[in-house]
Amino acid sequence: MRILRFFSEGGPAWGLLEGDAIIELEGDLFEGYGATSRVHPLAQAALLPPVRPQKIVALATNFAPHAAEMKTAVPDEPRIFLKAPSALIGHRGVIRLPPHAGRVEHEAEAAAVIGKRARFVREEEALSVVLGLTAFNDVTARELQRRDGVFGRAKGFDTFAPCGPWIDTEALWEDLRVECRVNGELRQSARLSEMIFPLPRVIAFVSRVMTLEPGDIIALGTPAGVGPLVDGDTVEVRLDGVGALENPVQAS
Repeated sequence: MRILRFFSEGGPAWGLLEGDAIIELEGDLFEGYGATSRVHPLAQAALLPPVRPQKIVALATNFAPHAAEMKTAVPDEPRIFLKAPSALIGHRGVIRLPPHAGRVEHEAEAAAVIGKRARFVREEEALSVVLGLTAFNDVTARELQRRDGVFGRAKGFDTFAPCGPWIDTEALWEDLRVECRVNGELRQSARLSEMIFPLPRVIAFVSRVMTLEPGDIIALGTPAGVGPLVDGDTVEVRLDGVGALENPVQAS
């Protein structure tokens, strides 16, 4: 099942993707919903970020080759940080480059969307709290990251968290490949099975730190090949078998 959010006539709405059509849902994804008779063409829909999370938890250094390119040691346990929910944009939303940010880079990632409240989850049960998977771009002002020594400003600008286009509730994380293309050129490519910390361990680890709420996003880290985004670019993050998240880039 593929679930998305989009602009309907009455405002933001949940939808179920069936082929090239969106079946509009009524109710709340996490508290109970049902299908309506309203159907919308996917090609004409303005897609929103697939959830409105209380928090976005992200992983630093979850692929060894990326650790090498960043000249960072491979960690012994997941290194997590928070990214501002106000940075979220959806499929085809515009990434805006702040004039004072310096070099801005793409970081293609898979992300898990939490489906139910969870705290102190055991690793063997961790996947039971996951609603599904989606594509994510952890856009980063690299010069600011290096200058600040922390991630908050560099990764927190508005539009620096593209996510979508939808949530796939049936995708098997071990089988997925995440790729990034800029203007059609392949920049990043890796299988999620190559992650240092697999998805169940990440969920269990984060749940020992903070309560996970329905709709929260956990971005699982980026592979090697991060690179610059400039005015006029189009960046695509693709999860094979799930979908492709595409965003134009514009200078502010």
